[in-house]
This record gives sequence, C-alpha cells and structure tokens, in this order.
Amino acid sequence: MHYLTELNWLTVGQGLYVLLTIIVCLRIVYDTRTTTKTLAYLLLTIFLPVVGMIVYFTVGTNLRLRSMYSKKLTSNETLAMRIDEHIVKSSREQMEQATENVQQNSKLARLMVRDNSSPLTGNNRVTLLLNGETKFPDLLDALQQARHHIHIEYYIYDDDRIGNAIKDILIQKAKAGVQVRFIYDDFGSRAITKKLVPELQTAGVQAYPFYKLTLPNFAQRLNYRNHRKIVVIDGCTAYVGGINVSDRYINQPHQHGRRVDSPERGRGPIGSRGRTPTNKEKQMFWRDTHLRIDGAGCYYLQHLFLCDWNFCADEPVAIESSFFGNSLADQPVNGESTPGEPIGTTNRPGAMVQIGASGPDSRHPGLLFDFLQAINSAEEEILLTTPYFIPGDSLLDALTVAALSGVRVKLLVPGISDSRLVNAAASSYYGDLMSVGVEIYLYQKGFVHAKTMVTDEKLAVVGTANMDYRSFDLNFEVAAFVYDTDLADQLKQAFIDDLSYSERIDYDRWRQRSRIRRLGQKIARMVAPLL
Repeated sequence: MHYLTELNWLTVGQGLYVLLTIIVCLRIVYDTRTTTKTLAYLLLTIFLPVVGMIVYFTVGTNLRLRSMYSKKLTSNETLAMRIDEHIVKSSREQMEQATENVQQNSKLARLMVRDNSSPLTGNNRVTLLLNGETKFPDLLDALQQARHHIHIEYYIYDDDRIGNAIKDILIQKAKAGVQVRFIYDDFGSRAITKKLVPELQTAGVQAYPFYKLTLPNFAQRLNYRNHRKIVVIDGCTAYVGGINVSDRYINQPHQHGRRVDSPERGRGPIGSRGRTPTNKEKQMFWRDTHLRIDGAGCYYLQHLFLCDWNFCADEPVAIESSFFGNSLADQPVNGESTPGEPIGTTNRPGAMVQIGASGPDSRHPGLLFDFLQAINSAEEEILLTTPYFIPGDSLLDALTVAALSGVRVKLLVPGISDSRLVNAAASSYYGDLMSVGVEIYLYQKGFVHAKTMVTDEKLAVVGTANMDYRSFDLNFEVAAFVYDTDLADQLKQAFIDDLSYSERIDYDRWRQRSRIRRLGQKIARMVAPLL
C-alpha cells in the first residue's frame, strides 16, 4: 500500500512537471522575438530539467516586450510632440542641403529619425581618438574647461590611476559650482561603489548606479547592462565610443603583449586603487576607438544621458537650455522649453552626425536596424571591426548579400579572445562569409576592442555595440553615425593600419580544419543566442 502511495505521488509529480514544462515552453514561444533564441531556450528547457527554466526566467525574459524600462526626457506630452516635430523638420532641412555622403545613406538617415527620433545634425567638428593614450588627455583637458555641467556615463569605471584622475577633476568642478552627474553600471563598475562613489557624493557630485543590483533581481538585472560610454560637457562637447575608464586602455610604448582579460562581458578583473598591475597586464596592448563631437551632434547624446538619468536617479532633472549648448529657445510649455535652432554653428562647416541607440526600453532593436541599413546602402566597400562577432541571421544575410553584390567586405576580429566559447561561436560564421568572398582578419598585436564600420569612404560609425545578440537585444548601447569623407578616410586608414598587425584567414585551410573543431563550433553556435 505504501509503495502504491509513493507511485501515485511520483505520477502526480511527473504530470505537474510536464504541465509546467508546457507552460514555460508556451511562454518562451510567445515572449521571445527571434526564432533562433526561441529554439535555443526551448532546447535548454526540455533537455535540462529545472535548470533550463531557471536560466530562462533569470536571463531570457523579454524586457522590451514587457516595457519594464520607462525612460522619458519629459512627461509633458505637448512638449514631446513639439520636440519630435522640430527633429523631423530640422532633419528634413539638413537632408535638402546634404552632401553626397548623406544622399547615398538617405534611407539610413530617415530610418534613424523615424525609429529613434534622432536628428540629423550638421556643422559638427568630429575628432577621431585612437586608444586610451589619445582619448584620456583630450578628455581630461575638456573636463577642466567645463563651466556649467558635466554629464558622464560609463559601463566600466575602474578605481585606478585614470579613474582617480577623472574623479579629482569632477570633485574640483563640483566644488566650483559646476553641475556634475555621474551614471555607472552597477556590475561593470562594481570596484568603485565602496570608496570612489562615496567620495564623489560627499564632494557634491550626483552619482547613481544605472540599475542597482539587488539580490531578488540580481540575475535578471545583471543580464541587462548599460554598456554606453557617454560624456557631455556644457552641452556642446561630447565623447562616445568603445573606451571605458580604466588604465588597461592606456598603452605604453613598450606594450606589445598578447594577453587578454576583457572586462566588457564581465569576465576580466576590475582594477582597484593602489593595485599594481601584473607583468602580463602591463604587456597587453589594447586597441580601441573613440570620438569627440563638438556641435549639435552632442544633443542626442545629451538626450540619452538625461533619459538614463531620469530612470535611475532619485531626482529627475528638468530640461534646461544650457544642457543643449544654449540652443533651446525660451518657449515655455507648462514651465518647460522647446528646442530652437543651434547657435554658433551655422557659419562653421563640418561633419553631419546622427546618433543611434537601442536597449530594452526601445521599440525595436534600433542599432541592429541601423547597421543593416548602412550595410545595404554600401556600394563599394564595408570595413567592419568588432571584438565579438555573433551576428545572427539578419546581419549574416546582409553581409552575404553585400559580398555577392560585388561590395568588398572586410571583417577584423580578435585573434585572441577572452572567451573560448564566444570565439568558437564567432568562428562558426566565418566559413559562410568567406565562401561568398568576405575577407576575415585576426588581430594579433593584442586585443582589438573597437566597434567601428566604414562604408564607401563616406560613412563612419563608432560606438559601443558589438556585433552580437547581447548588444542588439539586451544591452543599452549607442553609436555615432558620421556622414563625412574626412573622418571616413581617417577611420579607414586606422583599419588598414590594424590589418598590418593581423592575419587573414585562408579559406582553403579553413575548410580543412578537423571534424572535432567543426563540431565544437557548431555546438557553440547553437548556444550563441544565450551568450
């Protein structure tokens, strides 16, 4: 009798588990946007009992669909409509007097206006900054010149020499009456939470984690990271790109090592004040790219920062004309103002700039759409650099179509990766691309962390997004799209210089790799959507 009771309970338990599995599978099908990710989570749930469900509910739920992030620059709907109307109008005017660079990419420009409300801006001075040893001296000098406000937002901010150098300036400026606001990712910048952040707050700097990691929501919040690197100074100067605040980004003349410990995906060690770098870390060469933008191209970066601030800070900030280079006309709408024309830029020729952004708060994977349209608009050449290449079907198809259409496509990726699994997943795509003529190069000097693209020597893109599922679906990302021949030429030359430290993959030799290696790459590709 006791045996029968146990058998009945076992049957009931099995039935409940089957029912729960069916419910979870239905939720995955309903809730997951891409077919690839849907299949990956279904396989995980079915073949890894309980564990698969835990993984899905901690990292797989679709926050874009559920609108769990709500970030607005203003709650005033009338003002919001007037801002959108102004963006569309001013962008249309810029399009009418646009150069050939913009005309060839007109579909991209219109897409970014319509999908992200990102204005097309003219008369910008854009400076290419290669590696931390070039970026940080420029940034430190610009921070010293701040008169009204400094807005700074980073995924990784280390408590090391450069982190403390910037901290000291922020404190100095805050004490001098400059408004200083600082957003940091609570995971990527965890090294500064105990000491550096309290120092800033005590000195009058307003500092907040973008999405504070708490125990009940730790896994899910950890999965949705603020990967942006944005600095805006006085509403007229901005920095954006792939370089975080860390000594590891500053190369010394003797550095030619090949060791990699990348913190971007949460794997590498985070520095701390007073920690002496190891000999291996001193030898590592870090290749990265950043931009400085002076002009109206700063405005949307400012918009993104203020939206992020209103999401994470205890006290939301209202719109001020001084946040936009004094370019907001004093036209009050229930106590708020609406944008006017840029001041001080009309007589200065320069680059046309548009800012792309996306995250769990956006309606679509905007940056993915922007990259797809840029690739589709290319007629002669595409030069693409990314540290993580897990493209998904849409991006893979776009590059394939471009190559088959006669466009020269060159892809630069790390020769040494910080993750064997990610590297294996990326490698699984190489054969498909090389078979249609795409040239793939492996960077050998150190770790290439730049996220850039150049098309036809007319469009230059520099940002924070990697070519992978995480950047397009999970992270908060940003990129600058610059329609300018001079900058495109400079970025192309940097790409060519990087190729001199790279090895091109030979397709014939690639096809002869062992069956075991092929199997490992195919398995890694299956789980790629979960990385």
